[in-house]
Amino acid sequence: MTPRPPIKVFVGYDSREDIAWQVCRHSLFRHTNQPLQVAPIRQSAVRELGLYTRPVDAIASTEFSLTRFLTPYLAAQGGWVIFCDCDFLFTTDIAAVLDGLDPAKAIYVVQHDYAPAFDIKMDGQRQTSYPRKNWSSFMVLNCDHPDVKALTPSVVNNATPAFLHRFEWIADDNAIGALDLDWNFLEGEYPKPDVTPRVIHFTNGGPWFDEWSNVDFADLWLAERALYEAAQESAVAA
Repeated sequence: MTPRPPIKVFVGYDSREDIAWQVCRHSLFRHTNQPLQVAPIRQSAVRELGLYTRPVDAIASTEFSLTRFLTPYLAAQGGWVIFCDCDFLFTTDIAAVLDGLDPAKAIYVVQHDYAPAFDIKMDGQRQTSYPRKNWSSFMVLNCDHPDVKALTPSVVNNATPAFLHRFEWIADDNAIGALDLDWNFLEGEYPKPDVTPRVIHFTNGGPWFDEWSNVDFADLWLAERALYEAAQESAVAA
């Protein structure tokens, strides 16, 4: 039997939030028995490779604000590939998000429609509001779709942020598929549900920042960090 190819997951990396990336990665692997390839998108690395040449944006809220759109190019494959921000915590198997996807769609996202609850978010960054906000924080991209194939480094380096984040590079809005809300549950923007979401997004700031230590589901993130740190200690001891 031919081995199932690994699911590729790219995670936005911000040097101010290394622990968030580490815990996100740990939660992805801990909840699946499927082969995964999980890689950070580091702005310094894609600059060194010549894939990202935009001027440094001093007011961008994260280092991966636009590098995320390099995901299908970095994947270098057909089929589906996943991107998420680093401030995510997975509580279920990421492989389940690929079940039943329509190959005619270019992308699947949680189609949020909300006004941000906070003016300031993590690390003192000012909150902004715009159409389709946070849609691009979790993307399941169809690398066989022509609009996704056309999302080249040249487009990422020259298009406006609005063009990229609002998915104006997708010609037909019907090609944007909708995922259930709990695949990208925005902590602090929605009431805490009775059932733990499949994916918790600490979009305003997570418990790795002192000022966000009491947010909803902080206990789950802290428990995941403890498991990650224990695994690191065991690896060093071995």
